[in-house]
Parts: sequence; C-alpha cells; structure tokens
Amino acid sequence: MEQNSTTEAGGPALQTLTLGGGCFWCTEAVFVQVRGIVDVESGYSNGHVNRPTYDQVCTGTTGHNEVVKLVYDPAQISLRAILEIFYVIHDPTTLNRQGNDSGTQYRSGIYYTTPEQKQIAEDMVSALNRDKLFGKPVVTEVLALSNYSAAEEYHQDFFEKNPDQGYCMAVAGPKVAKFRKTFSEYAKA
Repeated sequence: MEQNSTTEAGGPALQTLTLGGGCFWCTEAVFVQVRGIVDVESGYSNGHVNRPTYDQVCTGTTGHNEVVKLVYDPAQISLRAILEIFYVIHDPTTLNRQGNDSGTQYRSGIYYTTPEQKQIAEDMVSALNRDKLFGKPVVTEVLALSNYSAAEEYHQDFFEKNPDQGYCMAVAGPKVAKFRKTFSEYAKA
C-alpha cells in the first residue's frame, strides 16, 4: 500500500484515497473543485497488468478500474465528506456500468491506503445498504489500492482542457453542477 505523508510543517498527515466512479474524466472534474483536495490524478488500479495503456484498459481484460487518486488534507475535509460526494456523483448500484459506459473498468470502487479508510468505507457501504438509500444494493468494492499507475497525460485535467467536448458537456458538466449545488460548502472558491 502507498504510504500517506505528513505536511512539511509537521501538521496532520495528508491522506491518499483512490476512487472508481465510472469515467475518470467525470470523477476528476468534480474532485478538483473540492476544498481540501490538494491533488487529483486520473489513473488505473486494481488490475493484473503492469502499467496498462488506456486502450488496454478499455478492452476490459486487464482487470483495471478507471480511477482518480486523491491527496487530501483531513484538517480541511473528512473522508466521510469525500465519500458522501463520491456517492452523489455516481451510481453505486450498477455493477460495471455508469450510464452508457459499461465494462469492469467503470465499476464503483474505493481503494484505501490505511486501515482507518477501509473501516470508514466499509461502514458507509453497510449503512447505505441497511438504510436502502439508493433503493437497490450498493455494489461498491472496498479494496486495498494495488497496481496503480497514472493515466496518459492527455487524460489529466481532461474536463478543464476540453469543456466543450461532447462527453464533457453531456456527462461531466452536469456532475460538476450537481456537486456545486449539493455540496456548496465544500466547493473551492
């Protein structure tokens, strides 16, 4: 597992968490706007091929998920708040699918780097299922982060660089708007 680090001033440790919520363009577009998130990187994780390419991941044969790796400051935002945002911006009840995107690379996943993150994520999935918040079972996998690699450079900050691209306007843009409306207290200025 990747280690988390402390801040240079000796303050609380920055934490790393990786999330799979469908296309990484959409997930990244939201989390770059969240106060307390200090870095967001699109990538691939939890598959069996070392350093896969986007084309390989799209075949569904590498086992990887399209993910965003978040580095966050727990003094500014809690893991629970991050996961609440995560559950609002994607459908955690569809196995290997988000909207029109289908395949194992689009599965709902939380990939933790600490035992505390694992516990909080598992507790949240259990509570969502117990309370039947979504009306259907939550199928989000909660696993240790493994075999992570960054996506190609052209995927990084894709929404910011391509706001007028069709997929961005139709899918990513509405997710960003939903975040800003639902979680305005967490939005960067």
